[in-house]
Amino acid sequence: MTITLSSLKPAPGSKKNRKRVGRGHGSGHGKTSTRGHNGQRSRSGAKFRAWFEGGQMPLQRRVPKFGFRSIFKTTYQVVNLSDLEDLHKKEKITEGEVTPESLVGLGVVRKNFPVKVLGNGKVTVALKVSAHAFSKTAQEKIKAAGGTITIVN
Repeated sequence: MTITLSSLKPAPGSKKNRKRVGRGHGSGHGKTSTRGHNGQRSRSGAKFRAWFEGGQMPLQRRVPKFGFRSIFKTTYQVVNLSDLEDLHKKEKITEGEVTPESLVGLGVVRKNFPVKVLGNGKVTVALKVSAHAFSKTAQEKIKAAGGTITIVN
C-alpha cells in the first residue's frame, strides 16, 4: 500500500476531544464543572502561586539547606597537555604558539571563559602557551620540553 497525503491519518488513540465543561449534565461535566463543591478553587477568580500547598509547609521550607556556593568563584575551561600534543601532531598549532584565542578558533574551548592548562599527558615539543591559569605539573612539563608559559589576565 502506498502512502499518499490523502491517506494519512493520526495514530489510533492520539486524537481526543477536549473536555467541554459547564455544558449540562449529559456531558458528564455539568453542574459544578469539575470544580468540586466548596473551597477557594471552586470560586471564580481564585489565584494560587505555583508553589502554594494549601497551607502545608512548602517544599522549599521542608527540605534541609546545606552547602555554600560562592558567587565569586572562577570556573575555568580545562585543556590538557595531551590535547595540545594532539593539536600539534595534527598540525593545527603552527609556530608552536598557543593562546586562548587560537584555542577558541580551533573549537577546543568556548569564547569568553578563562582557560586553565592541566598536566594530563606529555608534551614533546617546545610550545609557547598562554592561558589564564596553569597547574604546577603543566608548568613543569612545558618548561621541561623547552617551552614557555604566559599567564593572561
